[in-house]
Amino acid sequence: MAAPTLRPSLLPQYLVLLAVAGIVLVPLVAAALGGFKTLGELRVNPLGLPASWDGPVYWEILGSARLWRMLFNSAVIAGLTVGLVLIVGSMAAFIFAHVVFFGSRMLLNYMLLGLMFPAATAMLPLFIRVRDLGLLDTYWGVVLPQVAFGLGMAILMLRGFFRQLPHELWEAARVDGCGYFQFYLRITLPLSRPILATVAVFSLVASWNSYLLPLIMFNTPEMYPWPLGIMNYQGEYSTEWNKILAFVTLTLAPAIVFFLLAQRHIVAGLAKGAVKG
Repeated sequence: MAAPTLRPSLLPQYLVLLAVAGIVLVPLVAAALGGFKTLGELRVNPLGLPASWDGPVYWEILGSARLWRMLFNSAVIAGLTVGLVLIVGSMAAFIFAHVVFFGSRMLLNYMLLGLMFPAATAMLPLFIRVRDLGLLDTYWGVVLPQVAFGLGMAILMLRGFFRQLPHELWEAARVDGCGYFQFYLRITLPLSRPILATVAVFSLVASWNSYLLPLIMFNTPEMYPWPLGIMNYQGEYSTEWNKILAFVTLTLAPAIVFFLLAQRHIVAGLAKGAVKG
């Protein structure tokens, strides 16, 4: 097989892509290398290669039981959030895409209003509501608000994809005696794996990197997810930046690996009209 040739007309596009890739990768690589450096070396040589590759900071963090507890908490919160967003979002999107009822358009627009204001503006009333429900210091005190904040985008993307499925599938299913729920479960969901993977990745990344909501809802250190673990390396007079960089590198790795594994489905979902409605 002949090697692909580089057309001169595409050279500017490749240069732009390389520049964007550099902007994205340089901070990640610098953070990973910073975990191998001492504080003094980090101040003098923040972007260069470390003098030693022994990585005692990485081994210290990996040997800490607190890290694995935080990763477990983050995994539980992210797993519950992604599962509920996919279940509730896909059901709601299916109704808005295929069922016509009075006020459906107004209800859809109302649910999408959440995309227009930042989540930080709702933290005070949200904290009061979660406290009144007795969900402080529980996983559900973080999971349920994250699901509520993520449903708007999930419904928007899933509804656009569901509407593009061939109408002949629904007609054939009705002839075979298939109802709405069976059509949703047996036909729509299997055909929608690309967009479901797209929504899952977006929800996972948002939940995995969430800082403000867990900070407000959790008072017990044993319930902290990984973003709150950064506070362990911040003192009153100094900050252990090398440990922070190593900690961030280790805890971001699962989300990056998941994103890379699902990248093919993400591209397929967006290319097939995920944001078209």
